[in-house]
Amino acid sequence: MEFDQPKAIGSFVILLVVLLGGTFTSPMPTNVSAMVSVGLIVFGVLTFYIGVKHGEFRATR
Repeated sequence: MEFDQPKAIGSFVILLVVLLGGTFTSPMPTNVSAMVSVGLIVFGVLTFYIGVKHGEFRATR
């Protein structure tokens, strides 16, 4: 399966929504859930960016 930009972003968003849904439905206080959610988003975007750049590097070699 080849991932183009819409498929990659779509799968990333679906995974992020599932993770955030689980975080907000857990029995944590709201402020803790908010902090964890921000961390999930930042980590997800960072790893997505690194993965895309690594794939571009591998494709050019």
